[in-house]
Amino acid sequence: MAATSAATFSVGSAVSLGLKASQLPQSKQFVVRFNSQNSLTSFSGLKASTSVNCESESSFIGKESAVALRGSFASKAQKSSQRSQHHLNPQASYKVAILGAAGGIGQPLALLIKMSPLVSALHLYDIANVKGVAADLSHCNTPSKVLDFTGASELADSLKAVNVVVIPAGVPRKPGMTRDDLFNINANIVKTLVEAVADNCPDAFIHIISNPVNSTVPIAAEVLKQKGVYNPKKLFGVTTLDVVRANTFVAQKKNLKLIDVDVPVVGGHAGITILPLLSKTKPSISFSDEEVQELTARIQNAGTEVVEAKAGAGSATLSMAYGAARFVESSLRALDGDGDVYECTFVQSDLTELPFFASRVKIGKNGVEAIISSDLQGLSEYEKKALEALKPELKASIEKGIAFAQKQPVAA
Repeated sequence: MAATSAATFSVGSAVSLGLKASQLPQSKQFVVRFNSQNSLTSFSGLKASTSVNCESESSFIGKESAVALRGSFASKAQKSSQRSQHHLNPQASYKVAILGAAGGIGQPLALLIKMSPLVSALHLYDIANVKGVAADLSHCNTPSKVLDFTGASELADSLKAVNVVVIPAGVPRKPGMTRDDLFNINANIVKTLVEAVADNCPDAFIHIISNPVNSTVPIAAEVLKQKGVYNPKKLFGVTTLDVVRANTFVAQKKNLKLIDVDVPVVGGHAGITILPLLSKTKPSISFSDEEVQELTARIQNAGTEVVEAKAGAGSATLSMAYGAARFVESSLRALDGDGDVYECTFVQSDLTELPFFASRVKIGKNGVEAIISSDLQGLSEYEKKALEALKPELKASIEKGIAFAQKQPVAA
């Protein structure tokens, strides 16, 4: 998972800052207090805030950064009769494991997560080349301790007492390769890794990135069931990149400020199963039929756009890492007690007749607290037809994953 051009500094349970390196002077400790609305007026999954108070004892957010932080919220200031105050003293307290940390997604994802003041330990696991990644990251002056684990013999240790597990392990797509082509390789990888999670940290949030997500999440669910530790509230398929792309493309198309744009994306995480609900875009804007078709197609095929542009040199690793890091940040905020965390994600769901479905959910300390059904109400005719059209393909992918897991006995 990859990084962005400007470093995204995650301020624990409230906000993500796009700050340049020059804006991050060294320091010791800081306290950030947020007064935020208890409403879903979010941008990119991050809450709108009415005020920010930064008290800094020269930490890695100094005076310049504090000014930038306050300024970033000035345009979002709104009056609200109901406000909740969430106090954050970034004493790192959560352990995050990245399984597949030496890969094209894993390395930039590890860098982004390393920047979170809520992470006390970052466990990096891969079958090879992870020691160098860990050594490199360990030089970054952020609170989390970086530990490396190599090979099957060290997998269990990488998962001990972990709060959040992120799984980007697997092979990437190459030109001409469909997500389905990845299935046999990545299915076995996910099965093995989730077995280890079940044995060593069954209460952790599990974030599945390995493609095809429409099948690997059901595989993970079946493995956890066979191990007797399945909690559907804590198993997430990471589809955040679809939302990130939708927000970006809509903002560009309509000349909007990106911070104002939020487009829910439902369904699955491949091709036509990706359904951006443009009629539900915030702020409310109108699209012509041509714009809807053009934007929907681009969002659905954005991964292929990157694969072809890289011409055999990789897939969408950087934007995927950014989207995954955002989802990890949201999970950490929820674990830290923030009661206003919403993200689109592929989870066990009763929103449709399908057993798994991507939609906006509210995330709390114990995982999924609520599935937001209102996003599927009042759809446009185009979206209604697209929703029905994606179901057979998504159903087949889910069933393929379940069948694979049921045929494979889990390791004792």
